[in-house]
Amino acid sequence: MMRHLLAAAILAATAPATSALASDTTETTAHDAKVAVVMDMVDAWNTHDWDRVANLFAEDGVLHSMMVEPVVGRETIGARIAHLGEGIEEITLEVRHIGVIDGLVFIERTDVFTYNGHSGSVPVVGVIEIGEDGLITEWREYYDRDQLLGAMGLAEDFDASAQ
Repeated sequence: MMRHLLAAAILAATAPATSALASDTTETTAHDAKVAVVMDMVDAWNTHDWDRVANLFAEDGVLHSMMVEPVVGRETIGARIAHLGEGIEEITLEVRHIGVIDGLVFIERTDVFTYNGHSGSVPVVGVIEIGEDGLITEWREYYDRDQLLGAMGLAEDFDASAQ
């Protein structure tokens, strides 16, 4: 009888830990998959694969540089990225930190580039929502827009010329 009580107490004590471990493993796998999508995006930028950049977004995905109007829809995002990509001679998205909080991927990076002969860099923080299908539903970017435009050697915003 004492053995049964001891066994039941051990099982009861370890059951939540086992469930938590299984939950943590599932959550870690989901987090890893989301980070992999964002790192695929980083690689697409670093290799100038503008089609892959666009195709990582959901059909109705949103790219929102917070200081300008959001770009909505994969096709529109693709056109905007292709327009921007025309002037990019070199670009490296240097990832400093990346992680998942509350199901969102946060990435801190420095974008180092040469755009139409102007070399520069800008620190950026991105917050990325990824759908169940592994496609980006929304990518929000936070950076100093004036710093970016100055580093690109632009007097006019490249978004204005994409219209």
